[in-house]
Amino acid sequence: MTHGMRSDTHTPHFGSGGDWRDTAVRYALLPLRIFLGVTFIYAGLDKLTDSAFMKDAGSGSIGDMMRAVRDSSAIPALVDLSLKNPVGFGYTIAFGELVVGIGTLLGLFARLAALGGALISLSLWLTVSWASDPYYYGNDLAYLMAWIPLVLAGAPLLSVDASLRSRRRQRAGGYR
Repeated sequence: MTHGMRSDTHTPHFGSGGDWRDTAVRYALLPLRIFLGVTFIYAGLDKLTDSAFMKDAGSGSIGDMMRAVRDSSAIPALVDLSLKNPVGFGYTIAFGELVVGIGTLLGLFARLAALGGALISLSLWLTVSWASDPYYYGNDLAYLMAWIPLVLAGAPLLSVDASLRSRRRQRAGGYR
């Protein structure tokens, strides 16, 4: 036995004082993973189903939003790149958010999904929310920071990645 976890089943054991802490540590990133996964799925679907957003121009369009932030962004060249094809950029962000959200929620290629989420958040922070004053009013920086623990740790529990890892270990053990 190791720190309150039965070694044969890996289920929580709350019998002694420190055991609940060990269990809490093991599951600490799960709420963050669920929040970011659901949020990014929602953000992607919201963009894809908003008829005003996926347009080059007009109220609420991706094109108008990017033109509005161009001069206040940290990297105007990045905004200029998006303005070459605002609708294509909008679809790229929306589908990227969907893929990242699904991968994060399922724990499938979790580190790669988290890296994608971090890169989306970084690009949005450097463009759309860069001029937020004070800086903490812009949520993209907070999302960027939230992705970092998942980039580092992945999804070690309740995930497709964990299931695949377990299956590989079982196979490797069976061939000895």
